[in-house]
Amino acid sequence: MKEVLLPELAESVVEGEILKWLVEEGDTIALEQPLCEVMTDKVTVELPSPVAGVLSKRLANEGDVVAVHAAIALIDESGRGAGTAAPSTAQPSAAQAIQDTAENPGTADARLPTQAQEEREQLTGDAGGSIVEARHLPKADDDSSSLFKAFASDEAVKVQGLGNRQPAPQAPPQMPARNDGRVLAVPAARQLARELGVDLTRVQGSGPNGRIRVSDVLGHSQAASAAPAQPAAPAPASAPAASAQSSSRSAQGGLPVAPVQYRTPKGYEHLEERVPLRGMRRAISNQMVASHLYTVRTLTVDEVNLSKLVEFRARVKDEAKAADVKLSYLPFIFKAVTVALRKYPSLNTSFDEATQEIVQKRYYNMGMAVATDAGLTVPVLKDVNQKSVFDLAREVVDLASRAQAGKLQPDELAGSTFSITNIGSIGALFSFPIINVPDAAILGVHSIVKRPIVDEHDNIVVAHMMYLSLSFDHRLVDGAEAARFCKEVIRLLENPDRLMLEAM
Repeated sequence: MKEVLLPELAESVVEGEILKWLVEEGDTIALEQPLCEVMTDKVTVELPSPVAGVLSKRLANEGDVVAVHAAIALIDESGRGAGTAAPSTAQPSAAQAIQDTAENPGTADARLPTQAQEEREQLTGDAGGSIVEARHLPKADDDSSSLFKAFASDEAVKVQGLGNRQPAPQAPPQMPARNDGRVLAVPAARQLARELGVDLTRVQGSGPNGRIRVSDVLGHSQAASAAPAQPAAPAPASAPAASAQSSSRSAQGGLPVAPVQYRTPKGYEHLEERVPLRGMRRAISNQMVASHLYTVRTLTVDEVNLSKLVEFRARVKDEAKAADVKLSYLPFIFKAVTVALRKYPSLNTSFDEATQEIVQKRYYNMGMAVATDAGLTVPVLKDVNQKSVFDLAREVVDLASRAQAGKLQPDELAGSTFSITNIGSIGALFSFPIINVPDAAILGVHSIVKRPIVDEHDNIVVAHMMYLSLSFDHRLVDGAEAARFCKEVIRLLENPDRLMLEAM
């Protein structure tokens, strides 16, 4: 009996959602035949069969979120099917495998990430992590998109029901640790443990390989609070106040302590329909939660006169058409932003929650928000500083079209250092874009509108004007530097000839 494991589809992917099974139990399977559709980090891929045989059992259902290296199916290579499989060969379910791993880390090594991956996980807080690896800058783009997995997909959902947990044992066993002795835990769990004064070595982790999640810390803290007080010397008068203050910070600091339950207004039950949060919408929801929890968002808005750029684009449009290039304004914006980032590098950084380090990046990967029928996705143009405007134009069209068709690969959605969202393509005047964690900032570009302005000679003229909305993480970027960055982008876009001369 062959156990089919969820493979590591990309280095930063730690889990996948089973969207749809393409075969039924008892079906004969050919080698490399697609078994199911799996969504990882907004990308849907078909998982091929590693062997030929009969699908004996599906261990994960549609809608299940499965950890990398967990079993999702059993295939009988002898071709006898489920009916002839001996009971002794039956394998545990994916959920049981994860639970067994958490309780007995040494017994399921075949289903867990390699030691090298665990070393990377410890630095970033969870497998892949959304936070860029500070000690190995060239690998930073590998870890760009799963902070929200470490918290939102596990914590914001699984925090439900914490109030019904039973008190933890009085003397829980020591938790599994890496070779350096540090307990495995996601960054949010470490931060919460510090706030609540919880010793992570006493917390039972429920994540893969015994990794501690936020829900584990909350459950341990609540269980400890509910346990009968042991006779002890009276605590200082300030201790209860400090404890209450810590609990208050936990409740008000953005970390959910209880789920918000929606209640249907009486009499309207028949006019509502409930749809599971799955697939692309679930990935988007998780990313938005991560952005809310792990950034201090601030907005600055400015406007740019694109009249000269409109004229410049019109002049080179025939040349672009001859080169089979569909030339929009986005490639010019990408180029201007990249030049400005070299001058104001704090906007090209990330914050490593696990190590409390600012990661300064010397490469320029632009995330480009694309609206699709399935939801918003952010493909990444890599090494923008090494490409011409025509190169960028080709890549913009290619990534946008494949995003619409759902044909992007996982690595094409990872590794952004800065993001741009073109709200103007659907007519918005200006907006407050949500930061694409772990980026430090995102620039919203809006509709180009003809408006009367006063020129340098005090004449009223018609100009092509556009608003710019820059959202930035105030922990990493000061307001003055954000404003100067916008002014530099404006200077370059208002003088396209100068922009073409700038070194990237």
